[in-house]
Amino acid sequence: MLIAKTRWDVKRPDENIVKYLVEQLRIDPLIATLLVHRGVRTAEEANAFLYPLKQPFHDPFLLDGMKRAIERIRQAIRDGEQILVYGDYDADGVSSTTVMVSALKEAGAIVDFYIPNRFTEGYGPNEKAFRWAKEQGFSLIVTVDNGIAAVKEVALANELGMDVIITDHHEPGPALPEAYEIIHPKKPGSTYPFRELAGVGVAFKVAHALLGDVPRHFLDVVAIGTIADLVSLTGENRILAAQGLEQLRNTKRIGLRALCKQCGIDAEKIDEQTVGFVIAPRMNAVGRLGEADPAVRLLMTEDEEEAKKLAKEMDDLNRERQQLVAEIAEEAAQMVQEQFPPSENKVLVVAKEGWNPGVIGIVASRLVEQFYRPTIVLSVDAEKGIAKGSARSIHGFDMFSSLSTCRDILPHFGGHPMAAGMTLSIEDIDELRQRLNALADDMLTDDDFTPITSIDAVCSVSDLTIEIAEQLEKFAPFGVGNAKPLFLMENVSVETIRRVGADQSHLKVVFAQNGATIDSVGFGIGYLRDEIAPDAKVSVVGELVVNEWNHLRKPQLMIYDMAVHECQLFDLRGMRDVRSLIASLPPDKRMLIMFREDTADALGLEAYKEEICYAASVEEASQLCLDGRYVVLLDMPPSLEMIKMLLRSSLPARIYALFYQRETHFFRTLPTREHFKWFYAFLRKQGVFNLAKYGGQLARARGWTEETVLFMAKVFLELEFITQRDGVVSLVPQPAKRDLSESPTYRLKQAQYELESLFLYSTYEQLKRCLFEMKGSQTYEEANA
Repeated sequence: MLIAKTRWDVKRPDENIVKYLVEQLRIDPLIATLLVHRGVRTAEEANAFLYPLKQPFHDPFLLDGMKRAIERIRQAIRDGEQILVYGDYDADGVSSTTVMVSALKEAGAIVDFYIPNRFTEGYGPNEKAFRWAKEQGFSLIVTVDNGIAAVKEVALANELGMDVIITDHHEPGPALPEAYEIIHPKKPGSTYPFRELAGVGVAFKVAHALLGDVPRHFLDVVAIGTIADLVSLTGENRILAAQGLEQLRNTKRIGLRALCKQCGIDAEKIDEQTVGFVIAPRMNAVGRLGEADPAVRLLMTEDEEEAKKLAKEMDDLNRERQQLVAEIAEEAAQMVQEQFPPSENKVLVVAKEGWNPGVIGIVASRLVEQFYRPTIVLSVDAEKGIAKGSARSIHGFDMFSSLSTCRDILPHFGGHPMAAGMTLSIEDIDELRQRLNALADDMLTDDDFTPITSIDAVCSVSDLTIEIAEQLEKFAPFGVGNAKPLFLMENVSVETIRRVGADQSHLKVVFAQNGATIDSVGFGIGYLRDEIAPDAKVSVVGELVVNEWNHLRKPQLMIYDMAVHECQLFDLRGMRDVRSLIASLPPDKRMLIMFREDTADALGLEAYKEEICYAASVEEASQLCLDGRYVVLLDMPPSLEMIKMLLRSSLPARIYALFYQRETHFFRTLPTREHFKWFYAFLRKQGVFNLAKYGGQLARARGWTEETVLFMAKVFLELEFITQRDGVVSLVPQPAKRDLSESPTYRLKQAQYELESLFLYSTYEQLKRCLFEMKGSQTYEEANA
């Protein structure tokens, strides 16, 4: 067996809708299935999904409060008021700030922006910043990507005589700020058609309302913030991301072009992965390690030299950020293992003084990947007596609602079901850990701590064609709510499998089924090469892509997960260094079995002697439980009965057949009845024969080994056909008729010969059939169905 890394959740579509879409759109049933899984029910919805570049945006005035907010902004412009855009330091906040400032400038406003320092001010509006704004002469503050939780700060602004318009997308709390207006798709009572906009999406809607037409020249920036913030790429977000990526590939922004050049990005090939893994991390790195202002300047600059300088600065900061994350993540993981083991903690809460609060969100994500537990990482400021933290969650545990039950010890927090940020007193850290673990005890089961892989369709190898792979490209951009489609192929054969890459850490496989094949690649899973038996029937989950090489386009499967549901046999006969194999097997699963006392010493397994199960008898073999174990058969069993009793109840997960044998009998002659007949006739003719003196000479004359002659003599002696004294044998006159099988020596030799033929010198398939049939023919047939 090979256990999958994740739980496979196969989606089941409404077959009636699938059939309808196939008929209406004349598309492959597999494509129709994928559309249904993405909420598509009609031909019109299918066209809207497949062609996002042609779709219109919702009317921005459908957002509650938009008309009043725009009137206030226009009044400020007419009256020459100073407007402050209050942003945030992540990629969404930087993008939101850029869009809002740019739109206000185009509308003729006197505008500047302010992004709080992550380390000295933290997330969202703060009293000191608002007082500064008043001193600087700002009379209108427009927040972007923040503000929905700023009840006290907005109250202060009102006292100071400043109006605040909040544009945000984070989860609203029980009490909303008494702002001049709040533009938020999730505001209570909101009827806006799409609720999942990112902060930059909300800013874009304000820009649209303010400028009158869709400001398409902002879409490149909107795509960055939308994709970076991991909001659902469905509905209007899908349109924003798709059209924004199109704009980004042809961006006129000097700063973005400089950043692409700095990072070696081919602008024409920019997609959601380029944004998520190259552009956004560099946007985030600035605010994680210092002030976020340079990221805004990069997006807005019109100076070539400044653009180059800022692009290099952001690239360098990202490298620094990567090193910092690696160091803190290693330290935090060690803390989890030593102080808060996952076996005892369903929610991980780790804290330390000196951890950079700008990267602890990434560290929390790393810990979730490693331990698959809801995780909070806190940076402690002992001087102020507070801890700032970032949380990341898993499926089934709503982090925002869980933290909401701890409001009494969380003076500042906000976020989403899967991620959140917070500030609390150092003294309350243990209390927070205890409360969240108590909640998790009620909410989560053991199954919840195994990641889920959502599978779109079960298909055969022949279904995954180049035509299907090319049609899947229309499903992009992929992200939250529109994950890359994953397919499950069940019980396929492995035609070829090998490790690839400089460090052999990757896997290249060709899967075959009913005459069809597909090339497949698995990154970081090269180790599975040694965990899949040659004839195993594999179930594999993967993503279908187009692989283009030398102008040849072929379908290729990117492997996500694999499983083998049958007992696997690994043929290790002839392996010299069994110790390396044993060391590679999980200690909690491996089971080492030997049938002869001297085998451990012969194989140099002194380090494993306490672990080895020694089965000296059939009874001892029958008492061993192999269920789910990786069984290593170190040496040859003395009899078939021994193996039968070993496998009496069930097959293990794997059998590693070493079958070490100090001496083999297979290639030594097992005399036939003709051999015995000739030898008896020879002795009768001789009457008396000095076996000790002339046995070797006789053997050579016949082309036998001396051992063969001595063996036959011993059999005749046991059958009382001859007598022997001092190496001289004589025939017994008129002996009783007896069969050769009545000789213990003959039976032992024949049995050993047959065992070796079966276990040592059989083919792989013969050995597998032998072992599996001992459990019963039905088991073998099921395993090979």
